Amino acid sequence: MNTIPKPVSLREHVVPVEAGEHVVGAQWLKQTLALALSDGRVLRWTDGQIDSVEAHRGGLLCATGDGERLVSGGDDGRVVATSAAGEPVEVAVDPKRRWIDAVALSASGSIAWNTGKSVHARDDKGKVKSFDFATTPQGLVFAPKGYRLAIGQMNGVSLWYPNTEAAPEFLEWKGSHLDVVWSQDGRFVVSSMQENALHGWRLGDKPSHMRMTGYPAKPRSLSWSHDGLWLASSGADAAIVWPFQGDGPQGKAPRECGARHAKVTRVAFHPKALVLAVGYDDGCVLMIRLTDASELLVRPPLRGSGITAFAWDKGGKRLAFGAEDGAAGVLTLPAG
Repeated sequence: MNTIPKPVSLREHVVPVEAGEHVVGAQWLKQTLALALSDGRVLRWTDGQIDSVEAHRGGLLCATGDGERLVSGGDDGRVVATSAAGEPVEVAVDPKRRWIDAVALSASGSIAWNTGKSVHARDDKGKVKSFDFATTPQGLVFAPKGYRLAIGQMNGVSLWYPNTEAAPEFLEWKGSHLDVVWSQDGRFVVSSMQENALHGWRLGDKPSHMRMTGYPAKPRSLSWSHDGLWLASSGADAAIVWPFQGDGPQGKAPRECGARHAKVTRVAFHPKALVLAVGYDDGCVLMIRLTDASELLVRPPLRGSGITAFAWDKGGKRLAFGAEDGAAGVLTLPAG
């Protein structure tokens, strides 16, 4: 009788970090790990030394980062930037104190956020432009080059140039579009959907649609490989990895990595290799190499401790993870 071999363990290379609250997001700020916590704090960890600062007067709802700062939005209607040292800095505040549950950062330092049915974009010189949409904006992402935003909403995704007066271009597909990602080469925009599916558009002279269905749950975590040829997603009992070689995944079968009797909640590709970090709703964390499907155990399953955040450092030597019960950890990959 053949048995499935257990993954090789990396557990001894993980340093635990007690965040104490639900981890909304994680970012490496050079050598400092910043954990965005649901109670409004940002915890900063540097080689075992911990401090925390209050970024929001209430719940912290979303976070992103660029290696220099963690930018978060909260139910206090504020957008806040937190660096590796120093106090949080308010970037923007909504006069009506409406919730901010989506933020985005561009490579040049521009910031975008949503309030109500509006999206606001602040360029690297501090100029803010706003646009009101017919339906509530969901996920936000900047194009890899240029000052352009993709915005998930009802029945499609809008592409908006904030520095022009032109109305956004609308990529239509019926349904509710949640998170949005843009490929590194700028050719593809992909959204997660309320309908337990992904939908993609190939941009350019010959635009086309890509339907990616069959998920038992919503695929809320998406991650591109460093070469842009694969898109990993959560929402099933394995990481579903779609091929984006050539014209995209239409008519091609995805790869299923790390199948277990648990739902995948987070995925994060290594920044330099075809290695995927996979987190599950039972707290397990695996690292999977796409080239041969080999698995390494980072964290064993722990009931009630679903993985909610991942962050690789710039060099790909350390992986941070956070969970819904306030547990977190840092894996330092062994040499060789």
